[in-house]
Amino acid sequence: MNKMIVGIVRMIFLFWFVFPASCFSFPVTFTDVRGNPVTLRKEPRCVVSLVPSVTEVLFKIGAGNSVKGMTYHSVYPPDASGKKIVGGFFEPSISAIEEIQPDLIIVDDIHEKVTERFKDKECILIEFKTSSISDSFEHIELLGKIFNREEEAAGVVEQIQQDLALISKKTSEIPKENRKRVIRLMGREKVMTPGIDSFQNEMIRAAGGISHNFEGHGDIIEVKKEEWVRFNPQVIYGCGGDKKTAEKFFSLPGWKDVEAVKNGSIYYFPCDLTCRVSTNTGYFVSWIAARTYGDKFFQTENLFFKEGVFKTENLAIDLDSVKDIRIEHSRILDFINKTLIVDFREPMSVISTLEGQRRNIKTVGNHYSSPQYWAVVGHKGGLKGHKERVYDVIKQAEKDACFLFTAADMDNLAITNLKFKDMMVYALVTAGVESNAMRMAKDQGSFYEPGTINIIIMANMKLTQRAMTRAIISATEAKTAALLDMDIRSSYNEGAYRATGTGTDNIIVVEGSGVELDNAGGHTKLGELIARTVYDGVQKAVRMQNRLTASRNIFQRLKERNITIYGLFENKKCDCGRDRSDFTGAVEEILLNPRYAGFIQSSLALSDDYEKGLVRDLAQYNEWAKRVAEEIAEREIDDIKEIAPTENLPRVIGISLNAICNGIYYRGKN
Repeated sequence: MNKMIVGIVRMIFLFWFVFPASCFSFPVTFTDVRGNPVTLRKEPRCVVSLVPSVTEVLFKIGAGNSVKGMTYHSVYPPDASGKKIVGGFFEPSISAIEEIQPDLIIVDDIHEKVTERFKDKECILIEFKTSSISDSFEHIELLGKIFNREEEAAGVVEQIQQDLALISKKTSEIPKENRKRVIRLMGREKVMTPGIDSFQNEMIRAAGGISHNFEGHGDIIEVKKEEWVRFNPQVIYGCGGDKKTAEKFFSLPGWKDVEAVKNGSIYYFPCDLTCRVSTNTGYFVSWIAARTYGDKFFQTENLFFKEGVFKTENLAIDLDSVKDIRIEHSRILDFINKTLIVDFREPMSVISTLEGQRRNIKTVGNHYSSPQYWAVVGHKGGLKGHKERVYDVIKQAEKDACFLFTAADMDNLAITNLKFKDMMVYALVTAGVESNAMRMAKDQGSFYEPGTINIIIMANMKLTQRAMTRAIISATEAKTAALLDMDIRSSYNEGAYRATGTGTDNIIVVEGSGVELDNAGGHTKLGELIARTVYDGVQKAVRMQNRLTASRNIFQRLKERNITIYGLFENKKCDCGRDRSDFTGAVEEILLNPRYAGFIQSSLALSDDYEKGLVRDLAQYNEWAKRVAEEIAEREIDDIKEIAPTENLPRVIGISLNAICNGIYYRGKN
């Protein structure tokens, strides 16, 4: 199909040199690749974005309200969770897009079906293909112009450029012979990697690494074993399902005989960082660099910024015992750190699950260090060394300060409070559950990884030691209830269990001042207020940090169990009588229907109880699944086929997904 069809606009990003910003008002005219003018007569108000990197930009620059539809691959930022899902990136639903009646559709060059359907419609289609970091800058700036967010877009680009410049400075002194060979791992049945001219390899070079020079261009190419051995990567990184590739190949001769595998220098990052070049490019490049050259970054003589506080945000809470509350932004090892600091009017006793009982405490807080910082520091100096460095930077004395430490961003701090008559309780919560959420008594404890749920509890009453220690139980039970009610999955065992917490959770309970209370158990009003504020705080913090809500879409919830619709068929030929991609798109479109999404959601809940032995007989459920299949097929089904390979799925989930697949299979036979 000719991709230069009328109505498809591939961005030519030099046009604003002809139309300076001062002249850039609606109607806006720019040219497509054939030189034809394209006109936007007004700011788009009803946008469907099928390109996750563009969706991310729109929210970042403040144009998120215009986005009415997006793919389920777009999970950033938290505000994106309430938008209509129109399917996946690879096979979006045309009917779901039509229901929105967009005035603008943003597409990639793979969306040929969409462009063909909408080419003669009144809406405008704009095609984005980001192949480099410079492309992303041009995209961001253009989107800023289209949505009247020029200043915000310029700020995003400037921040990325500053991050890249810092990493360039930090790695510029590394001799060529000491540069490390870095490769992005991809593939399933074969070892794959992005082509030599891909943005992933550009990011590796921006991080100071040496990228491969294998033959082949494009988004992904196959790696031959001899190329792998010859390149001899010293650092390997991937995301998500790339762990399966590592498990399959890195025990085999040749593949296992490279430095990165021998030294365990294999790292996994969030897929929304590894697989796109967008607003977080600078952040991700610095993370790669920190993982690659951690020892060098730890050396104080290589710092470009003086360590110290450079910005303060003032907060407010209604407690007489609190003198001041704020978030301080600082640089440590050139990386951004953020610290919640609560100063008291007079010294207090506290109970900390990190430090035990502490007396005469003037300040409590919660300190955030970025993943880049943790990648550099690791276990150097342990908690003691880390604490001493942080206290020195934020000007606190260990003898009268009590802090918690986290990798959950303080920008995502949740402050919740409840009042009953004269009693007021506050919970200050940060939470990250994507890296080390755990099911206690099921998952194995073997190492430390930041991802903490940290909670500080304060009240306008004076809590005895008994009340403070009992408050820890009330808060912990509430935290677990919040995670269970959101169906947060353990990060281990492929999400087989609901998480009860993370492996690094901590709580501080502050003594407070006022009327003395001696009990914070579940039957007391104090215990109730503690539990409710913690419950609300944990859910709010998880939403902000990890973009997870109880109402998240079915595709996200399946992914948390290591299940994707496309992945159901990746290891075998689709036994569905049609092209695998086409069949996958049909399944995804069915799951956009709340009726059938609800069927799968029900299976997730039933599956947990079945796996625990609380439900034993699935005969009635099998009957329901058959009726669902027949409803989709619009005919009776005598022979339920094994279309979706379910041997590696929990039984109930396998039954439900296979029912959907059978319905689509037999509908195609009508």
